[in-house]
Amino acid sequence: MNDLLKLLDLSGEEIVDILNMADQLKYERKHGIPHEHLKGQTLGMIFQKSSTRTRVSFQVGIYQLGGQGLFLSTSDIQMGRGEPIEDTARVLSRYCDGIMIRTYAQEEVETLAEYASIPVINGLTDFAHPCQVLADLMTIREYKGVLEGQKLCFIGDGSNNMANSLIVGGLKTGMTVSIATAPGYEPAPQVMEFAKAYGDKFILTNDPLAAAQGADAVYTDVWASMGQEGEKAKREKDFAGFQVNAAVMEQAAQDAMVLHCLPAHRGEEITAEVFESKAEYIFEEAENRLHAQKAVMVKLMKK
Repeated sequence: MNDLLKLLDLSGEEIVDILNMADQLKYERKHGIPHEHLKGQTLGMIFQKSSTRTRVSFQVGIYQLGGQGLFLSTSDIQMGRGEPIEDTARVLSRYCDGIMIRTYAQEEVETLAEYASIPVINGLTDFAHPCQVLADLMTIREYKGVLEGQKLCFIGDGSNNMANSLIVGGLKTGMTVSIATAPGYEPAPQVMEFAKAYGDKFILTNDPLAAAQGADAVYTDVWASMGQEGEKAKREKDFAGFQVNAAVMEQAAQDAMVLHCLPAHRGEEITAEVFESKAEYIFEEAENRLHAQKAVMVKLMKK
């Protein structure tokens, strides 16, 4: 593994290897055991999209590993003024030890990795959110003990980066994955083609109650992601029946977890009651971004 661009690039074994490292780093952090695996190294962090969790977790994470993070807003660097991403990649490769980028187009991340001579980490694109899903899988395994045989249900926009990445990460680690989405919001063709090989381990439906049947973890996300604000009214109408609420949770397993990558819009994709009753899982999941991303950085950047 030279980069983390999307989970489609990793094997199930590589995903589990990252999760095992994340568990170890979390244990060490909780017990005050230093782990400066990246002492003296620098992570260049390019942000085209605003962020809370991604920015804080990467910057704190590289610091805890003994390195430092350099925040690079595209409004501040030349990339935002038309410098080709190929040139940005080659310049940053001479200054930094790794690059994290949070942007819109997956193509930008792929191009950055092609021209960079240092590891590149996808902090989010419209197509994929691998770091978030690593944290999600870490959280499910933490509470359930195993991933193999668990059922993960996602309710909401099946075409967004979370659905795309959850399908891949879940199936590759032995889970059954069900997606409930409105017509016209199906996962990316590339992901659908991948999922075909898993047969009835993958379920795509327009019925949230059917998708949630027996689920061990129920996942949701905002209906309008960054850059889709102009579609908010239309999406609220299209997803009107796709709220994670008491009726959905009645269909899930009795001890089902609820996960949300945050920020959450209570009263839209999830009720306040369900959110607060399952908040323990959601905020452990948010914390696990730190540990999962530290594991990714160690795997990619440790010399």
